[in-house]
Amino acid sequence: MSSNIKTSGTETTRDLAVIAATRRWLEAAVIGLNLCPFARAPLVGGRIRFSVSRAEMEEALLDDLQSELRRLVAASPEECETSLLIHPHVLADFADYNDFLDAADKVLKRLKLVGHIQIASFHPDYQFSGTLTDDMGNFTNRSPYPMLHLLREDSIEHALAAYLEPDRIYKRNIETLRALGRAGWDRMALGPASDE
Repeated sequence: MSSNIKTSGTETTRDLAVIAATRRWLEAAVIGLNLCPFARAPLVGGRIRFSVSRAEMEEALLDDLQSELRRLVAASPEECETSLLIHPHVLADFADYNDFLDAADKVLKRLKLVGHIQIASFHPDYQFSGTLTDDMGNFTNRSPYPMLHLLREDSIEHALAAYLEPDRIYKRNIETLRALGRAGWDRMALGPASDE
């Protein structure tokens, strides 16, 4: 895989460790297990921006989200197709994170980006409504750190148009993860950077 990682260039050593752990997860789980058949090309092409927020409060994270959305919209898709806003210091509790998603959607509305950008949610303790905590289906959205994945709607539509049975992706992912099991997931060692 390409080592080309798009960042701001102002990351600390700690930020770089967060990015490295996120990239390992992206390569091993999202791409390696084929959880998202559309992720490989942007990663290999260097069109995914990895941005680490240093926010420790929700308000600061909303500011970072707004800035990251503006950066993504200002860039051409050939330069930056999608962005991962990783926030390791805020919203560690999944319930708080889940509540925060409403505020994130309000930022999209305020910037008039609804229909242009989607926000996908990932968290170390992700849990879909109506599931048990340890249900392997939850692991489709479990990442080393809380993050907001900013996706261009045009890119999603283009990718889905070229994929047979896109509605089957979610079900196939759950089947893949249930076959892998918790022990298999744990062997992949996809957690946070070791100095946490």
